Amino acid sequence: MPTAGQARDAAQIWDIAVPARPGRLPGVSMAGFRARTADPVDLGVIPYPAVTVVVDLGDRSLSVDDPGGRHHGSIVAGLAAGGLRGHGRAVECLQIRLSPAVAHAVLGASSELGSTVVSLDDLWGRDADRVQERLRAATSWPDRFALAEAALGRRHQDGAAVDPEIAFVWRRMVTCLGGVRVEPLAAEVGWSRKRLWSRFRSQTGLTPKRAARLIRFDHAAHLLAAGHGAARVAAEIGYADQSHLHRDVHAFTGGTPTAVSAAPWLAVDDVAWAAPAYLFRTPVRHAGQ
Repeated sequence: MPTAGQARDAAQIWDIAVPARPGRLPGVSMAGFRARTADPVDLGVIPYPAVTVVVDLGDRSLSVDDPGGRHHGSIVAGLAAGGLRGHGRAVECLQIRLSPAVAHAVLGASSELGSTVVSLDDLWGRDADRVQERLRAATSWPDRFALAEAALGRRHQDGAAVDPEIAFVWRRMVTCLGGVRVEPLAAEVGWSRKRLWSRFRSQTGLTPKRAARLIRFDHAAHLLAAGHGAARVAAEIGYADQSHLHRDVHAFTGGTPTAVSAAPWLAVDDVAWAAPAYLFRTPVRHAGQ
């Protein structure tokens, strides 16, 4: 098991680029990853409350394992996809995180947004090949970000949007860090509990209860990675007790709070997603260099 220090060192595996400014499509964030050496990469992935699209910019150098097998090339990982490990040599990829309110239209998917991993080709067909070819041909990260944003914008415009009630409920869950009950949310949007449960699941791939648990787990995972003890995290976030936190961590990762606190993927998060969009920090290289 890696120590916290080793988890921080894992961020040094990558050169990471982020867009210079927020994109025009809300609910979308992007980061570019390039392995700094040709050494093999083997990285466990912590579930995150967004649908993740990983576009392989190498020659199918990236593979992702999930409980169902191994996937090669560009993939889409659903909201609660767990037990994932990324592998490869000289990996170069674009990672896109999509709010479920955006992902439904952009990906043209529903159940795939839950806990599964699917090929991008399976969702986008020939359009996936066209987009990947353009991204691989681009000579700088700013160009790649612009191309990806344009492709996402086209698909979002042509796709079927989630119900505004579902988008509202998701925002409330995020604002409350998952600490909300389904019945009051249903009342707020004027739906029955049964209707909210059914529509939410059909458009995000998760039930409202599991989505709220995932959002709360994500907050807990980042506090654990920041060095806070499990007992303190459980008390601060509103878990019934430390055992409740342990159960949620195990449900989403198969591991323990100690293992999550040292997860290399969260160290990468610190650089790729938590920093202001305009900031490039070591080991981040300014896009285009």
